[in-house]
Amino acid sequence: MSRDDAHFLRVAGEAIEAFPPPLRAAAREVVVQVAEWPTPAMMAEFGMTDPRELTGLYEGTPLPEKSASFPSPYPDTVWLFRQPILAEWRDRPGQDLDELIAHVTVHEFAHHFGWSDDDIAEIDPWWE
Repeated sequence: MSRDDAHFLRVAGEAIEAFPPPLRAAAREVVVQVAEWPTPAMMAEFGMTDPRELTGLYEGTPLPEKSASFPSPYPDTVWLFRQPILAEWRDRPGQDLDELIAHVTVHEFAHHFGWSDDDIAEIDPWWE
């Protein structure tokens, strides 16, 4: 793991630890991964062509849809894409990098908790 990846994971971990207790417990069950870029398959899933557009991704079954009778074969994962996050940070003069990493982390965990992008946008106008 690179020093940069460790920094992203530390900031993401701090964001998770700031969740309210019931959400924090559920979030601790999710794997957090840092990758330089999203894969072509991840991009294709959203019809994206510019990898800078995808700063993070939740892969898994949202909590409201989970069932003990249909366990997931893979752990839920939140991906943080380092290069797209750094590009977003460079495009936002004055933005604190750690705040941006935390924001992407919280956004992806919101999907784990069952929120859609529209739900998130109603309370968080960050990307406007």
